[in-house]
Amino acid sequence: MDKYIELGFAKLDVERTKRRGCSEAVFCECKTEAQLVKIFTEFKNAGQNVLGTRVSQKQAKALQNVLPEVKYNKSARVVTLVQNEIKTVGEIAVCTGGTGDIPVAEEASETAQFYGSSVKKYYDIGIAGIHRLFDKVEDIKKANVIIAVAGMEGALGGVLAGMVDVPVIAVPTSVGYGASFNGISALLTMLNSCAEGMTVVNIDNGFGAGYSANQINKLIERKR
Repeated sequence: MDKYIELGFAKLDVERTKRRGCSEAVFCECKTEAQLVKIFTEFKNAGQNVLGTRVSQKQAKALQNVLPEVKYNKSARVVTLVQNEIKTVGEIAVCTGGTGDIPVAEEASETAQFYGSSVKKYYDIGIAGIHRLFDKVEDIKKANVIIAVAGMEGALGGVLAGMVDVPVIAVPTSVGYGASFNGISALLTMLNSCAEGMTVVNIDNGFGAGYSANQINKLIERKR
């Protein structure tokens, strides 16, 4: 039977690292400050690293008041508590179509780095000025995995997948005008891409992309 810490409102999966190689992540958006402080304190007492996603500034401040070692990336809305050294390996390229996609890309970057992958960022290289992508594509090709984050019509993922020989994880964002339907347009573009080797995660799901990219990256590095 797997061990967990019972808090009444939450059951903390402290055995997840042994089972899956990565510690539990906390989705913070729906939790109170008091609940988060209790959760992070218990993880600290268990000697574990912990990552929290979708964290407001108010929640982050409440955590840091009790646990000053907690770090907050405001753009990514991610908090991390690191007690055990994280050694990063390989390389993940995180790319965005535009500046407006950076918060989701930062969530992906923070996640990948927290779980042990090296990350290089290539922001604002979307197809509206595709020469910007061409200037960076040779560097991007050196990565084990590419994360392509884009809103509007979401074409960046398919363009990249058609130019490289490594896995591409596409992340549609809710950035765009009315007919983008809060990311539905980008999602459908990515799902319907004819470029092979591209996987698509949910709208604005930088965490999911970063986690999956990390798994692929680390598997490649182990094989080497």
